[in-house]
Amino acid sequence: MATNYYDTLGISKSASSDEIKKAFRKKAHEYHPDKGGGNSDKFKEVNEASKVLSDDQKRQQYDQYGQPVD
Repeated sequence: MATNYYDTLGISKSASSDEIKKAFRKKAHEYHPDKGGGNSDKFKEVNEASKVLSDDQKRQQYDQYGQPVD
């Protein structure tokens, strides 16, 4: 999946960890599959983006190589 995690969360590359958390909560609430009109695929993308960008080491690798890291 070639997705830009920053675009997925609607944040800039210079976003702080607090901005990442806030964006994740907003998007997760919007796409949660238990909500009416929720989208489980989008929810998974938002969750994956948050996991990578919230971890400083994974974020650094993602910024350097531009691809998802495990």
